[in-house]
Amino acid sequence: QTQLVESGGGSVQAGGSVRLSCVASGYVYRTYCMAWFRQTPGKEREEVASIDADGNTTVADSVKERFTVFKDDDKSTLYLQMDRLKTEDTAMYYCAGDGCGFVALAGSYGDWGQGTQVTVSS
Repeated sequence: QTQLVESGGGSVQAGGSVRLSCVASGYVYRTYCMAWFRQTPGKEREEVASIDADGNTTVADSVKERFTVFKDDDKSTLYLQMDRLKTEDTAMYYCAGDGCGFVALAGSYGDWGQGTQVTVSS
């Protein structure tokens, strides 16, 4: 029903900035919650940031001072602005989404993108 496609990843030097995008298409719930996750092989998947249908956001403490999540509902696009990148930010970044009711009850997301790689070098 719902497809999510991330873009914007690539290689960047430490201290630089990258903006990731995630376009949602297909059928979406009226109240659609979304989030960004990241994962490195051998490490636990981490929720980086989330945003609900009303634009309320949460950001992980590990990136709170450097990352910002926002969306453009007219373009059905979720963004993750990443500033002052560090080498430890290197990961595959995924966007996820689902009806906010489902997210609240299940504590998870049913829709996932394929991911976009961000590599930060020193």
